[in-house]
Amino acid sequence: MFNCDVASNDLTPLPLLSNDSAIDSSRPANASATEKSLLGIPEWLSQINDDISRALERGVNIRQLVAARACAIDELLIALFTWFELDKTDLALFATGGYGRGELSLYSDIDILLLSPNEIDTETSSKIDKLVAMLWDIGLEPALSVRSVNDALEAALDHTIASAQLEARLLVGNDALQNVPVQIVNKQWSPRAFYDVKVAEARERYLQHNATEYNLEPNIKNAPGGLRDIHLVGWVTKRYFRVSKLYDLVQQNFLTEKEFDELNFAEGYLWQIRHYLHVLTGRNENKLLFDYQREIAQLMGYETQPDDQPNAAVERFMRDYYRCAMKISTLSEMLTNHYYETIIEPHLPDEERPKKQPINARFNQVGDQISMSHHRVFAQHPESILEMFLLMGQYGIKNVRTHTLRALKIAARGIDQVYRDNPAHQALFLANLKEQNYLFHRLRTMNRYGVLGNYIPAFSQVTGLMQYDLFHRYTVDAHTLFLIRILHRFTDPRFYEDFPLVSSIFQRIERKEILVLAAMFHDIAKGRGGNHSELGQTESIDFCLAHGMSLADANLVGWLTRYHLLMSMTAQKKDISDPEVVTIFANLVGNVTHLNHLYVLTVADMNATNPQLWNSWRATLMKQLYSQTRRILRADIDAPTNRQDMISATRKQTLEMLDNVSNQHMNRDEVLRLWDDLGDEYFLREIAEDILWHTEAILNHPPIGLASNADSPPLVVLREHRELALDAVQVFVYTQDQTNLFAVTMAVFDQMNLDVLDARIITATRDFALDSYVLLDPSGTLLVDEESQQELKQRLINAFKDPTVLKLTNKRMPRQLRHFEVTTMIGFEFNEASDQHIMSLETLDQPGLLARVGQVFLQEKIEVHAARITTLGERAEDMFYISDQNDEPLSSDRLNSLKSALLASLSVQKEINVI
Repeated sequence: MFNCDVASNDLTPLPLLSNDSAIDSSRPANASATEKSLLGIPEWLSQINDDISRALERGVNIRQLVAARACAIDELLIALFTWFELDKTDLALFATGGYGRGELSLYSDIDILLLSPNEIDTETSSKIDKLVAMLWDIGLEPALSVRSVNDALEAALDHTIASAQLEARLLVGNDALQNVPVQIVNKQWSPRAFYDVKVAEARERYLQHNATEYNLEPNIKNAPGGLRDIHLVGWVTKRYFRVSKLYDLVQQNFLTEKEFDELNFAEGYLWQIRHYLHVLTGRNENKLLFDYQREIAQLMGYETQPDDQPNAAVERFMRDYYRCAMKISTLSEMLTNHYYETIIEPHLPDEERPKKQPINARFNQVGDQISMSHHRVFAQHPESILEMFLLMGQYGIKNVRTHTLRALKIAARGIDQVYRDNPAHQALFLANLKEQNYLFHRLRTMNRYGVLGNYIPAFSQVTGLMQYDLFHRYTVDAHTLFLIRILHRFTDPRFYEDFPLVSSIFQRIERKEILVLAAMFHDIAKGRGGNHSELGQTESIDFCLAHGMSLADANLVGWLTRYHLLMSMTAQKKDISDPEVVTIFANLVGNVTHLNHLYVLTVADMNATNPQLWNSWRATLMKQLYSQTRRILRADIDAPTNRQDMISATRKQTLEMLDNVSNQHMNRDEVLRLWDDLGDEYFLREIAEDILWHTEAILNHPPIGLASNADSPPLVVLREHRELALDAVQVFVYTQDQTNLFAVTMAVFDQMNLDVLDARIITATRDFALDSYVLLDPSGTLLVDEESQQELKQRLINAFKDPTVLKLTNKRMPRQLRHFEVTTMIGFEFNEASDQHIMSLETLDQPGLLARVGQVFLQEKIEVHAARITTLGERAEDMFYISDQNDEPLSSDRLNSLKSALLASLSVQKEINVI
């Protein structure tokens, strides 16, 4: 049981509470009656918080400090209990929950229970009301429950209340009630029922936090690997073992000393983070937001070194946090499962107990788990460490018994260079990668229990490593394993509709371990400085050759590791409708085998990087680049013919879709005449579905669909678009081409607070603009509000009629974005085919970005012929085809002037106020 023998670390003493305290002469003469009535307690509470912070700076252990604050609050509550004469009643005052455990951060909830053996009378109730009022007045904001024993019996049917009562600690009052809260829980809950409900609660809690320890802004209390996971172990075991402290479980031989030390250290680390969160926010804050990560990293001693990248210190801090969270969640899962296997399972009816079936002399299958046959399996047969995982794949076993996991964790520490150089061990490791069944789950267990990091030491270096940005949603190790999981989905019929082409290609690849190895090494050199792809290539080749693979296979793994970003960068940042771009890419790829492997790896990598990254637009780009490149590599056609082939294929596909559409305003002759006017560029850049939508809208909008009359009214149509984002809106504009069209359109979107996710700007052969935009409406009303739709259409039409410079709106920087620095980079490349410059822009994705770029284009008299908008987390990477307003290429002076103007416009200070 927690007690206050822990040193109070020189905390300021509680002011003396006596009957004449309200008129204490030590109080300032000008103090108000209210201030005097609070007895100086608010100042004292503030002072002990300062005392605790200073003690932490001096190096006092955080564990002592959370206990010291609990002791201080104990002293206060005991004094107030007496002050309000509740000591003259039959009440008992308990600390419950975290406070009952003696764990209080600066602004932690103060959970207390006033328990009465009988119903509470009016006089006692009045005294309680005065106590509660005082607690609120002094700023303590307690989570107070007042119950009779009968009420407590009923309340304990709620498992959350039962959990808090398990931690109940008597502070003052009726000694006869000291054990009643815990007795009530034991009466109302059986060990199995309590276990089941707490484990179910944990699963639900995990889902609320994306079922991962690796959230970008984790909740250090409730997310996987948070403090709640440690509490879970305590709750289920305290109910059975009747213990009050986690260390008592060591004496019960349930927890090992090593496991206790790991949990103890990790808990202290989280408490320290929590302390600084409370200091910075002045409240009970548990979310480690970007707002606080840098400052807390500094407060905890993570300093930037001379050769560091700008985010290195905060990335080291978050790496340590993620490693700590993974350790906690792993131990919590193992210990709760151990409780089930050792305490619950033996008391199950025979028909519910898992049956044991021998696999070989070293392993058994117990239900849906694998188990070692005796406790010295790993010590006597070191190769069985890897053999066990291979058997799991071969026998379709997903989980491991906890006594085996404990032995595995110890055995993994013995994996050294001698172990790694053993040919038998190398063969077993490669056999594991070839066995695809449950590969992700097996590698995940290897990673969590130290096997993977010890067998591939470089992998341990990227465990918990997170890039400090909004684009990479997972740590390197989690991303790598998720990539391997995505690869397996390419063989699963349930995911075929999501990945039809890549699935068929992957299933035809015989040596799937080549891709698995490339996945494992593609990011393994991150965080070291230098080019991680090149470093990874060298290490992957060395690993493959050391494991007896052929030079050809090793080089293929190395090539995939070196060029794993090539295809995604080409598809997203280059104009793949340009045959020259595809030809250059094809020359780098070299052959169809490389292409097939790279395509599969790239699609899996993109899906495993960020769930929001993969959409039908990127899928179409990737498929288009793959198909065009494959034709070149197979020498079916050359690049110029390829361009015409692409146009013909798109027109053919759209005509086939047209045959299935019933519309009296469209027939083939009208459609083909219109298409001839739209030009080749249109069919290179648009997809069949959008072309059909555009065609129908144009032909249903006379006279614009029939003649290129300058007096024709602009066409603006909207529809739902769920491919780039949920609740996005696609806007198609068809109007007489004119200067400043892009700038004017962007300004209108900016005024209506619409974010541009994608833009395709094309000029038809008859000088009509065909512009298509995908917009995100933060208010979510544009799709359902006809007035908003009409307002957007009318604003655009009016702006096209009078294309003057529109005033841009001033917007606040979103909270998350203001914590990132992205250096603005502007580059120009002349495209001979279009006789235009391609301008690339990389910058922080700030509000109104495209509107401001459009305004600069307007000021510099720049004409935009095409655009590609790409947002990668906090980074905008956009591409524009530009010329002067006479469609002539820009001179060097004009390009330099444009670059300077853009840099000046985009170098804005982040606002203090955030959304």
